[in-house]
Amino acid sequence: MKKLNLLFIGILSMSSIYAQDITDALRYSQDNIQGTARFRALSGAFGALGGDMSAVSLNPASSAVFSKSHASFSLSNIDTKNDTRYFNTATSANESTFDLNQGGAAFVFANRNTNSPWRKFSLAVAYEKTANFDDNWRAIGTNTNSGNFDNSISSYFFDYANGLRLDEIERLDGETYSQAYQEIGSAYGYSHQQAFLGYESFILEPVDINNDANTEYTINLNNGNFFHDYTYAATGYNGKISFNMGAQYDDNLYLGLNLNSHFINYDRSTFLVEENSNTSDVEYIEFENNLSTTGSGFSFQLGGILKLSPEFRVGLTYDSPTWYTIEEEASQFIATDGINGFIEINPLIVNVYPQYKLQTPGKLTGSLAYIFGTQGLLSFDYSRKDYSATKFKPTSDPDFAFENNKISNTLTDAATYRLGGEYKYKQFSFRGGYRFEESPYKNGVTVGDLTGYSLGLGLNFGNTKLDLTFDQANRSFQTPLYNIGLVDTANIDRTDTNVTLSLSFNI
Repeated sequence: MKKLNLLFIGILSMSSIYAQDITDALRYSQDNIQGTARFRALSGAFGALGGDMSAVSLNPASSAVFSKSHASFSLSNIDTKNDTRYFNTATSANESTFDLNQGGAAFVFANRNTNSPWRKFSLAVAYEKTANFDDNWRAIGTNTNSGNFDNSISSYFFDYANGLRLDEIERLDGETYSQAYQEIGSAYGYSHQQAFLGYESFILEPVDINNDANTEYTINLNNGNFFHDYTYAATGYNGKISFNMGAQYDDNLYLGLNLNSHFINYDRSTFLVEENSNTSDVEYIEFENNLSTTGSGFSFQLGGILKLSPEFRVGLTYDSPTWYTIEEEASQFIATDGINGFIEINPLIVNVYPQYKLQTPGKLTGSLAYIFGTQGLLSFDYSRKDYSATKFKPTSDPDFAFENNKISNTLTDAATYRLGGEYKYKQFSFRGGYRFEESPYKNGVTVGDLTGYSLGLGLNFGNTKLDLTFDQANRSFQTPLYNIGLVDTANIDRTDTNVTLSLSFNI
């Protein structure tokens, strides 16, 4: 297996964007249960409770619930297991990470003016890892969906090349693969680079090779069944730093505001091996793609918690859209083997694409909680997010307009239900929770519903608390190997298992 060896890096400014799509939009629009062990133990059902640093990231009014200044830090071990089926073969893969997923502090200031209805004010800063991108899976099997080469990676290059002039996707005399790949990218963009890789590796054949204006191509493979070995590996995370202001009005109302700074770090590598059992000009293909993404964004949250009685509380939170600015870099490698011998095209070029903007949807959360004195509590959160409102920007760009229309027609609004409970006995707290998230897809199949549960234990040492939680969630996916050409899907059943340990203390 030939791996990319970046001995030289060329930087180019592309004239057309890299192909962002629904999966990119959804990746940065979803957030997972993260945060403190107590928060996770109740499956995130904390919108009407407050008094927890992760609750501050959920409902900004939560900081005003603290009676004293408070801080907490959390360590988490996240294990992702993917059971994958691709045609006739099932595989399994695990990815495990250990990191600091939460940290923050809230500072509470009592109002010394006893005549004012404003009882206290709070300021807080909180870090949350809102999504974990560490993931790997492998799809192995013989693709039997024969017909027009739709079951071969050759269809990927054909779909990009068809309609493009031959002289725009071939090397000039004396040019190296690297020089041609870079020049074609600079002059014409990403689509032409893909067509170049297909043509120069002999996967594609021009109908009229002697005509520079040729725009029609054939595939140098015999149709049939193709064996695929596809590897997906990703690392990274989505994080949020919240700057919080909260206040308690009278004895029963808590209000808050969060100003959030978001950041994205995401790296992905895919590697496909394709073998054709039929004798062809090309019988073996390797194709590797590497993507590195960084981004920053801004959002705000408004929230309130109201005590209707000493036992009963309600909460309401509005999350604004998140406005991201994203940058991407990518590199590629291809190799083929057949009657023309072994051909390797390793451009050793990193494509640096122009910045683009992404607006993720806002969210509204309603919460209920019932407090059983000092013995325990029950809490419930309901939230709704319209994923079809996700937008690439500028919306006037034809490529973005096309993707935004696809998002609007493919994604939908989805609800999340979270239920948690806690029982206290002496210095011990016993906790549990359940959550259910609807699919963001209209078909409910491409990404399925999520179900999860949690169990936790807390120890109270007075001003210091130690909490431990185990939680697990399951979700199914149908993931196409590529978004063009070879779009057959791998069926993935994913199980995320987390163990979180938190230390919290009054300041």
